[in-house]
Amino acid sequence: MTTTRRQVLAASVVPVAALASLLAGVPVAQAAPVPIAVASAATASTSPAAIQAAVPAAASSTTLRIGSKGKAVLAAQKRLTALGYWLGKPDGVYDSATAHAVTALQKVAGLSRDGILGPHTAKALAAGTKPKARSKRGNAFEVDLRHQVLLYVRHGHVQLIFDTSTGSGKYYYSGGVRHHAVTPKGTYHVFRAIKGWHKAPLGMLYSPRYFNGGIAIHGSLSIPAAPASHGCVRVTVGAMDYIWAHKLLPMGRTVIVR
Repeated sequence: MTTTRRQVLAASVVPVAALASLLAGVPVAQAAPVPIAVASAATASTSPAAIQAAVPAAASSTTLRIGSKGKAVLAAQKRLTALGYWLGKPDGVYDSATAHAVTALQKVAGLSRDGILGPHTAKALAAGTKPKARSKRGNAFEVDLRHQVLLYVRHGHVQLIFDTSTGSGKYYYSGGVRHHAVTPKGTYHVFRAIKGWHKAPLGMLYSPRYFNGGIAIHGSLSIPAAPASHGCVRVTVGAMDYIWAHKLLPMGRTVIVR
C-alpha cells in the first residue's frame, strides 16, 4: 500500500504537550556548550523549568513541523542549538533551517529522516543525542559519512553539527570520462576558497572551500537526506554563510572524512 506524504506527516508530528513532557526534567548538563566565539545569548541552554513554562497546556494540539510557530518551537530550537545542531538564531519559527537541524538529529539517532519533530525524534532530542568526534586535538571539520553530518570539532569535542549530503556512490560521466561519485575517506586540509556562487564543471557551488582536488565543502540549494552529490560535502547556503562569517574553515584547516 502506498503511503501518502500527508499520512507520513500526520504520523510523525508530536503534540507540544508531549514535547514539553519529554524535555522537562532533562539536565542542562547534557547539552555540550557552544564555543563563545560562535555563541550568543539566544543559543544558551534552556532550563527544564523554562522549557515547561514555554509550552502552555492549551497548545497541546499544535504540531512541530515547517510552518509551526511559538514557544514550543523556540524551546525545541534552543535545545537543538545547545546540543550543537546548527539552525541559525532560535526565533520560534520552524523554518527550513530548523528542519535541517532536526534531520541531522534524526540521522545521528538512526531515525527516519523527515525533518519533522515527531515522538521518536523528540525523545532523541530530550536524551541529548549527538555524534562523537574522531579527532582529539586542535580544530577540525569531520565529515561523518555514515550519519551524513558535518561536524565542527574543537579539541575532541563536537561544537557544531550541520546537515549534509556527500557522494552518492553512483557513476557518472563528465567530459566523456566515467567517474565514481564518492567522498574519499582521509585527512585533508583546506587549500582554496571562492566567495559566492561559483560555476563548476558539475554545477553551481556556493562559497566552496576546497580540501581534496575538486572536492569542497560548499553551500547548495539541495541537501537531500541521503548521499546525493558528485563527491562534495553539501550544506545549506545559510550554514555556509555562517561558516565563512565565523572563519571556521580558514586555509589549512584540517578536514577529516570518515
